[in-house]
Amino acid sequence: MRDFTQGGMRYVIAGGGTAGWMAAAALSRFAPPGTQIVLVESEAIGTVGVGEATIPQIHLFNGALGLDEAEFLKETSGSFKLGIEFAGWRAEGHSYMHAFGNIGRQMGLLPFQHHWLRAARLGLAKPLQRYSLNELAARTMRMQRGRRTAQSPEMPYAYHFDAGMYAAYLRRHAEARGVVRHEGLIDAVERDGQTGDIAALRLDGERRIAGDFFIDCTGFRGLLIEGALDTGFDDWTHYLPCDRALAVPCASGGDFTPYTRSTARVAGWQWRIPLQHRIGNGHVYSSAFLSDDEAASVLLANLDGKPLADPRPLRFTTGMRRQHWNRNCLAIGLAAGFMEPLESTSIHLVQSAISRFLAMLPAGKADPAMVDHFNAQARFEWTRIRDFIVLHYWANQRVGQPFWDGMRAMGLPETLRAKLAQWQATGFIHREHEELFTEVGWFQVLAGQGVETQGYNPIADLLPEDVLRDLLARHEAELVEEVRQMPRHIEVIEQMVRGVAA
Repeated sequence: MRDFTQGGMRYVIAGGGTAGWMAAAALSRFAPPGTQIVLVESEAIGTVGVGEATIPQIHLFNGALGLDEAEFLKETSGSFKLGIEFAGWRAEGHSYMHAFGNIGRQMGLLPFQHHWLRAARLGLAKPLQRYSLNELAARTMRMQRGRRTAQSPEMPYAYHFDAGMYAAYLRRHAEARGVVRHEGLIDAVERDGQTGDIAALRLDGERRIAGDFFIDCTGFRGLLIEGALDTGFDDWTHYLPCDRALAVPCASGGDFTPYTRSTARVAGWQWRIPLQHRIGNGHVYSSAFLSDDEAASVLLANLDGKPLADPRPLRFTTGMRRQHWNRNCLAIGLAAGFMEPLESTSIHLVQSAISRFLAMLPAGKADPAMVDHFNAQARFEWTRIRDFIVLHYWANQRVGQPFWDGMRAMGLPETLRAKLAQWQATGFIHREHEELFTEVGWFQVLAGQGVETQGYNPIADLLPEDVLRDLLARHEAELVEEVRQMPRHIEVIEQMVRGVAA
């Protein structure tokens, strides 16, 4: 084993794209002096690049790198995102939103959902969107950055952006900090004969790129984590049977919405992501219920504008590697597994893996206890996100459509069963440890999909009915007034982009 007291670690990142350049940019910013960072990619291999919607945690990553928000938006043709609209998931013609930020206000000891459930039984409650700043703003095409005044409610937001442009932007950032890029195809992965660790990558049958630690960003193939280390894969097809997707950009032709739209289709769903220069679209579906040609027809018939390319097909199996960190190799992005982009978690899972790795950064050969802890945290995060996505499918009311009928009848993970039982009993929602989605997120989806409860926490009954009515009305009025003063979404973007030096 190399003596690390004589110099820093040498990291080799296999593959570029969003995951590879996010890893390179983060390591170049935070790794100790003397660390060498090499990235290997080939222009002959395309990236998936369909994950163009994010969640608010992206601010943490961009902020840690020191990226300027206005420059970022200009360089990635980005727009703002206040939440995700789910059209047709509960039933055809029904729509609800999983918006960022709070819903209502906590009243006394109890979170808002108990008071809303009580108010609904009394006929006093409005739809949830009336108590959500983000959804009220999103539906009227408005937004603001941060708080308007010190007393204003917080308005968290994320972004839509071109994933390819984001990777290119991070590449410029990383190379300026010393990351060395090698162009070439990986022909073979060389392992150490004594330790079994990865020793080097062979490129184009000639070059050898040696390293101390390897980060696998080779996409679905997982050339290092699976091809070389035979790590194993947990298949979640039982819970999430969609196995195909078609992606196509189209010309802007509809509203420039500050939210992502997910529309249920006969055997899956379609995404719509508005950018400054185009709209990103895709159709996720199950090949057991829909042919590729039928899926393409559905997608192309539901675009806002003229398609700018032919639909690009993707095949996948939802699930995750049994270990994301195996020996001296870390898999991130699609090499670590695949989660449907229904709740815009793809880029976040890259970000969280990088953050977790930096917190446990080895100074040489990693201790097995650290590797085990990393993998346990990754499994917890992935399985809880899986449960949240499964909820959307299971709680549908699209009766008479074989795909959706099957989703309602499927056996659920025990962790999801427990959450549903708690909600259905008394409207209780518990966020376990550091799972990604908060109580407010679960509340919006459970209520939006029509999952009913038997009751609510009886402490809510202590609030007099007239006080409850007045509190709800006052909060709604305050939010409406707050949104009324906001600029339009497109105006905010135009102003920011204009301010960036050419």
